[in-house]
Amino acid sequence: MRKNVLCVMGCFILWGILPVYWKLLSGLNSFLVLSNRMVWSLVFCLLILMFTGNFHKIKIALQDKKQLAVTACCGVLITINWGSYIYAVNAGHILDASLAYYMNPLLSIAIAFIVFKEKLSVQKWIAVVIAFSGILFTIIRYGTFPYLSLIIGGSFAIYGALKKNVQYEAMVSLFIETMVITPFALIYILYCEYNGMGSIGVLHGAEFLLLPLAGVITAIPLLLYAYGIKGIPFALSGILMYLNPTLQLLLGVFLYQEKFTGSSMVLFVCVWIALVLFMLDGKLIRKKRGK
Repeated sequence: MRKNVLCVMGCFILWGILPVYWKLLSGLNSFLVLSNRMVWSLVFCLLILMFTGNFHKIKIALQDKKQLAVTACCGVLITINWGSYIYAVNAGHILDASLAYYMNPLLSIAIAFIVFKEKLSVQKWIAVVIAFSGILFTIIRYGTFPYLSLIIGGSFAIYGALKKNVQYEAMVSLFIETMVITPFALIYILYCEYNGMGSIGVLHGAEFLLLPLAGVITAIPLLLYAYGIKGIPFALSGILMYLNPTLQLLLGVFLYQEKFTGSSMVLFVCVWIALVLFMLDGKLIRKKRGK
């Protein structure tokens, strides 16, 4: 079990320090970085599937039209998520990206209630109300709306909801998701390079390796998570998940000197309180079931 825990922790730590990598590509526009991430993720997934002898699973997966349609929608959502995240990091909004992943479980609760008609406990309702009260307070008091956080967190929450219906393995699913978007990504990369808006002239020498590396850093955390999650309680993975936004928060404030304003403080405190209530509610439910 220790190896499984370390793998899941490794996944969330890698996701948490990703802003450092995207900052290295801040000289390129975010859409170009996103396009390269799509293309090289597809290439790396293909190599992994071929190396592990699982390439045949792609052919099998492509025969299921219903699953393919759902996975294609997941591809669109993960494109929105990746794109808005990369933009947030390179535009100096790492704190917004951090907030997005703190909010993600709460947004998932809202989707579960609205879409899947799941019943919520009183404690979960209180958690949701507190979190969204923080957003409302920020809008009224400071005139700002955390749109980036909601786009990043919302797109990932909807992505997660759709993934519940996807039967593919993680690597096969990621391959198909990126395959759907890659033709558009390639067109955009070629357009940028042809018109002098691409990586040529901005990156030099070994810096060009940062582009294919985007595929590696996308796939490796997923592989770690897929291996680790099989051997630990799902509740533990839920707690470990907060390593990701916590590391992003620390990087944003201490490494990249982003301002942690009064507005940010109110919003983060509301979300943290909501998360504590959310986790306590889950613990109480598990105790009742144990009895």
